[in-house]
Amino acid sequence: MPSKKRILFVDDEQKVLDGLRRLLRSMRSEWEMIFASGGEEALQILKEQSCDVIVSDLRMPGMSGDQLLAKVRRRYPGIVRLVLSGQADKESILKCVGPIHQFMQKPCDEETLKTTISRALEMGDLFADESLKSIVTELESLPSLPSHQQELMAQFQMPEVSPKLIGESIGRDLAMTAKILQLVNSAFFGLRRHVGSPAEAVLLLGMDTVQSLVTTMQVFSQIAPDEIRGFSQDKLLLHSAAVATVTKKIALSEGLTHEEAEVACLAGLLHDVGKLVYATNRPEQYAVAIAMARSEQIHIEEAERCVIGASHGEIGAYLLTLWAFESPIVDAALYHHSPNRHGGSGFSILTAVHVADAIVRHNSTYNHTDKLNVDYEYLDRIGLVDRLSVWQEACSHAA
Repeated sequence: MPSKKRILFVDDEQKVLDGLRRLLRSMRSEWEMIFASGGEEALQILKEQSCDVIVSDLRMPGMSGDQLLAKVRRRYPGIVRLVLSGQADKESILKCVGPIHQFMQKPCDEETLKTTISRALEMGDLFADESLKSIVTELESLPSLPSHQQELMAQFQMPEVSPKLIGESIGRDLAMTAKILQLVNSAFFGLRRHVGSPAEAVLLLGMDTVQSLVTTMQVFSQIAPDEIRGFSQDKLLLHSAAVATVTKKIALSEGLTHEEAEVACLAGLLHDVGKLVYATNRPEQYAVAIAMARSEQIHIEEAERCVIGASHGEIGAYLLTLWAFESPIVDAALYHHSPNRHGGSGFSILTAVHVADAIVRHNSTYNHTDKLNVDYEYLDRIGLVDRLSVWQEACSHAA
């Protein structure tokens, strides 16, 4: 029988801890729940026993939630770090955006709390090696290209710069897009739906908040990945942007709404985010995996599992789960090379991303005589093989 997952709850109000005990009583068979009345007690508990997830209040006397979770990140990088707190001002939220994976708003219903914790635990179970989980859990941000950072900072200095222009600049960068959307979709902003585009996020957050993220809070890493033979961050961004464009076209051609197509577009942009995680945090191993894939003519995900222990799809999906992205976006990252493993039926955002990725790669080779490298068994199973030529023709000019 597998061991129970251990969850540590931290709050300075005893009545809140008692409420959590009652609220989560049904999870006692799956989780071992520990309760601490403050940051110092929580750190003492972590000295004595390991935990999988920590859920902390933000405003606590002595040691605040952001201070506690920053220490947890440094000392115990493999722990998933969540905030469950009441109203917080913008400054408090910005302090937390680095060390925190997800925000939940008090009062939090049972289903939201259970689902948030369970999703993070289930995705983490993909990794037998705890060090692989730590690659993701210790991340505060992903690296942005210096050229994009400089462009964005210059735009902030322009008189009457529009949120649309700032949003478009952010949308050309995987790291900036992921972090901005992680923040705007947090519970602290109280939105009733997920925001799916950087431009909309800038409108909702406000220019001052976005500028604070980029400058004062140093949300975006200033260090690009080391040079890796066979990998280019520029090419990854160009490929991701092209896949996003083609994914949206396919989604619209299948009758998805504008809002659904925007989610599909975001899924296309972020489908390869795991490659950026590896290039940043495991550059030497990733270089070996790339070389192995080429020399042995095997798929890159097979080489990644052999050399590193997990594929870029798995690592990317775990990061997106921790940062509270919607399931279709997580699924697209996890299964875009192997959609038949997903088990869904009919057209989905995963279908669009899988096909878009193949179309963009096919077009970029400038050899249009070869058969498109898609999972024909999957497309046949969901009854959409006949749509492939339609999608390919509609997107024939995307690269």
